[in-house]
Amino acid sequence: MRLINVTNSYSRLVLQQLENTDSELVKVYTSGSITIIYTVAPLHNEIVMVSKKRAIKPEEINEVKAYFLDKLSESEYIEENISIIESPSLVEISIPKHPKERKNRAYG
Repeated sequence: MRLINVTNSYSRLVLQQLENTDSELVKVYTSGSITIIYTVAPLHNEIVMVSKKRAIKPEEINEVKAYFLDKLSESEYIEENISIIESPSLVEISIPKHPKERKNRAYG
């Protein structure tokens, strides 16, 4: 499966996501008849797959999930915590991030 970055064609969607959610980064990809929205936020990453023409196949879900997980460090997430919500033409993959340890420093 080949993903093509089409974020520039969805500038209104990207702007709305950035303004109305905790998103820090939004990218939009296409793969044939599937549109994929990838969102990075401080505590989680989200992948939304939408197809208006046909049902999304399990193999496609697995390929897209693997593609984006390859971009993350394994220390950023726990595989067992990833949740997938599926309907025939809409899939949401939620990847919770590890909370970053805060180190308090005393100066003086």
